[in-house]
Amino acid sequence: METPAINDLSISIATENGTGSASANNIVFKAIFKMGVPCASKNMFPSNIQGLPTWYQIRASADGYMARKDVIDVMVMFNDATAAKDIYRVRDGGIILYDDSTPLAANLKRDGVQYFGVPANKLIQKIVPASPLRVKQRNMIYVGALAYLFGIDMETIKAVLQDTFGRKPAVIESNLVCIEAGFNYVKEKGYTQTIARLKAIPNGNKGKIITEGNTACALGAIYGGASLISWYPITPSSSLAEAIEHYMPRLRKKNGKATYAIVQAEDEIAAASMILGAGWAGTRAMTSTSGPGLSLMNESIGLAYFAEIPCVFFIIQRGGPSTGLPTRTQQADIQLMYYASHGDTHHIILIPHDMKSCFDLARRSFDVAERFQTPVFVMMDLDLGMNLWSSDPLKLEKAPFDRGKLLTAEQLEQWEKQGKKFRRYFDYDGDGIPYRTIPGNPHRKSAYFTRGSGHDADAQYSEDEKDYKETLDRLRKKFETARNYVPKPIIETHEGVKTGVICFGSSYEPVREARDRLKASGLKTNHLLLKALPLTKESKEFLAAHDVVYLVEQNRDAQMASIFKDEWPELSAKIVSILIYDGLPVTTLQVVKQIQQHQKGDMKEAAEWQEKKLIASV
Repeated sequence: METPAINDLSISIATENGTGSASANNIVFKAIFKMGVPCASKNMFPSNIQGLPTWYQIRASADGYMARKDVIDVMVMFNDATAAKDIYRVRDGGIILYDDSTPLAANLKRDGVQYFGVPANKLIQKIVPASPLRVKQRNMIYVGALAYLFGIDMETIKAVLQDTFGRKPAVIESNLVCIEAGFNYVKEKGYTQTIARLKAIPNGNKGKIITEGNTACALGAIYGGASLISWYPITPSSSLAEAIEHYMPRLRKKNGKATYAIVQAEDEIAAASMILGAGWAGTRAMTSTSGPGLSLMNESIGLAYFAEIPCVFFIIQRGGPSTGLPTRTQQADIQLMYYASHGDTHHIILIPHDMKSCFDLARRSFDVAERFQTPVFVMMDLDLGMNLWSSDPLKLEKAPFDRGKLLTAEQLEQWEKQGKKFRRYFDYDGDGIPYRTIPGNPHRKSAYFTRGSGHDADAQYSEDEKDYKETLDRLRKKFETARNYVPKPIIETHEGVKTGVICFGSSYEPVREARDRLKASGLKTNHLLLKALPLTKESKEFLAAHDVVYLVEQNRDAQMASIFKDEWPELSAKIVSILIYDGLPVTTLQVVKQIQQHQKGDMKEAAEWQEKKLIASV
């Protein structure tokens, strides 16, 4: 039987963390990408440094779908500790590729799947002299085996090795020897499979790049003018700050001197406090963190909100509460960001969904922070931030920075001639946004006292109830003004369709594929991709125009739906929450199944399906 060249394949690679599998996995992924086949990867790794199991999934789809595939077609079983479960993670009719250096235990034999044994340990002992490298280069055996089985030619593998280790010819050669050993062994054994044959697509990925959301955000922040980066390490946000550390020296030096400062603070509280000081002084400043760090930053966020200091917080969400699942993905800190700090607060949140929007919104976040003189959050998650995605090149829009209502000495001079007085917290324009000055302004009346306590429009200390209420009301007005400034949602509608779907962030890709499947089964849907909070009138109009709207989010408590319902309670009955919160990247079937069950009027069945299905879905 001839193997179909369908270019729709899911490979899961099960290894032990710390054995160097990341390099091998990336070679497989990048080789498929170099063939022109659209692909995405998901790395499910443990929270310790070494020893626990890790799974790396690759989705190859000629249709360009980037979500985690519903089923696993191929399981590379290279971790004895998880083998008993891994054999059941692969679908019926799928393939298990394993190390048969020792006989396969009876409990690891399963009907309905095809087993391909490759003696990786024995092969590597012949090729690599006894050293710690043996453990790492053993993984290259399955790279070669997969390449032969699914039609990745060795020239493509060599090109990837050259791209990856270009300045290390010895490393290229040593890895290539191991890859060829796996390739030739499978070839000589005559292994064949009938699942799929990856077929090169000429110019399929021409011009595209591979990157992570954290890297795209880092570049956006640099081009957005970030000059003070203060952070404290925490998964999954650390790689964002590390990417800034990597690119800043190349992009932000003048006459050989750095025009920026990157500070690894002693903790998250210090990191937040530093960017407040820098923002107050007129510097574009940012930090990156995750849920636990955000919790510690709350008091500083309240100060920035009340004293009206621009600063940017990149929040890469992970599983919680507490330590939770620190290396798993979730969208469960939405309300923590939206209402951060004590007292009455509402914050602006920008929400990327792909690499381009990571770059664009990271850059724009500093304009928004300065325009509204407030903390701004860029809301990410681990799936978007730490996994590799293919993307069109990141393009810089050549627009000047928006520094908002920042007064120069010359402008203050003009005000004085007009008999106009600078009052730091006075609403001159009726939009809730006051004017500000920064240190270094030489005008004699540019100074003011910054207050996190009660104050009046002149920045004078006040506990007067009228002053306090006026301040809170003005801050609320400023937030309302932001509705017309933040990025609008992306909306797709079709005439006569009365069913809508709303999603945001990394849920976009599974929802995009889910809508295609629902359409094929007879259910047409309209779509709204949310890009920011506060919600804009377009979201209200979308709700009003549909009979039912499915809101997809990755948390247990329907946090985004609660914000929608709080805004427009009269429309709240139209919202049906589609909730996925197992910590793994969303699959299309998880979305489709819940929507179909609601259409049938049986969400209980959908909940039961979800509980059972997710047990072995790594």
